[in-house]
Amino acid sequence: MVYVIFEIKSEDAGKINKIIKDDLVSRQSILTRDSSSLNIKGEFLYLKIEGSDAGIKKALELAKEHGLKKMVDKKAKSINDKIAEQEDSAATGMGMIFD
Repeated sequence: MVYVIFEIKSEDAGKINKIIKDDLVSRQSILTRDSSSLNIKGEFLYLKIEGSDAGIKKALELAKEHGLKKMVDKKAKSINDKIAEQEDSAATGMGMIFD
């Protein structure tokens, strides 16, 4: 699956709902993370949308309408890796509870 990540200033958090309320976009996998939860300096939210080509294309169109830009590939990959690491850590923790 393809994905896109947007870096959004905390004060612009309301713009996230304008993107994800779209029917096509809402059917994609959507994650939001605060910069502090990923150990990144600054007051940002990261919106990751993963899914079909059509869903990503629509998310990009809506983001452009609301003045948001996608992250460049290298930085987006870094953020995606941090999100994956965080989710793996959480899954491992849940596994220990049920052992």
